[in-house]
Amino acid sequence: MMRTTALLVAMVAFCGNTVPAQEAKTAPGEVKIRWFGQSFFQIETSTGTKIAIDPHLMVQYGRSAVTADIILCSHEHNDHAQVDAIENYEKAKVFKGTLTKGKTQSWVKIDKDAAPGIHIRTVGTYHDEEDGLKRGKNSIWIVEVDGLKIAHLGDLGHELSEAQVREVGPIDILMIPVGGIYTLNGEKARKVAADLKPRMYVIPMHCATKVFDDLLDPKEFLNGYKSYEDRSEKTNLLSIDPKAKIESLKVVLLGFKAP
Repeated sequence: MMRTTALLVAMVAFCGNTVPAQEAKTAPGEVKIRWFGQSFFQIETSTGTKIAIDPHLMVQYGRSAVTADIILCSHEHNDHAQVDAIENYEKAKVFKGTLTKGKTQSWVKIDKDAAPGIHIRTVGTYHDEEDGLKRGKNSIWIVEVDGLKIAHLGDLGHELSEAQVREVGPIDILMIPVGGIYTLNGEKARKVAADLKPRMYVIPMHCATKVFDDLLDPKEFLNGYKSYEDRSEKTNLLSIDPKAKIESLKVVLLGFKAP
């Protein structure tokens, strides 16, 4: 009887430590990137800190339950700076890449630790090819987490100069607008991606989807690569092992929300 009881206790203890099936898909130490349409991303570090970039409240994409400890906005247009799209925005640290006072818009130069293990910085660019005369200024965000450097280009509207490429510096992951009309189109986006040379992943953004067709389809951008992974009908999540050996660049088209 005592042996049976001991065996049952051991089995209960073992089962209690079993990782739930839904959590087993993501290995410890991974960085998670989720896309919520347009240029709205959430980056979750290996320790659970969450960074939201360019949140929006576009009705076409619905309202997702997104939380964040840090919120970054590339510029002040409504589809990139709706801080209240984040459920706990009042408790989050908010950083804006541009600031408008009266009729004057300026870049906000940032190069700092936003939280332990998280460094953020900006690179000033424009929303158009006319030095901002049509649509104003834009800031690129470079986010450093878990040994990864992630560049989010915001509403970049022009190819980068050699000086701007140097200022961005080496990166591992690139989030790039490809939908044209208001930003880079597919052809120019490929040129920018080639100049920046991300080591691991390129993630297209700010393009047409099945619920929003005011922008150009991402195919012009994607067709410039020999291969790419289309997850648009499957998931909005990309999990990345910072220590993984990536033999070649991967282009991944995400879905705009979780299935």
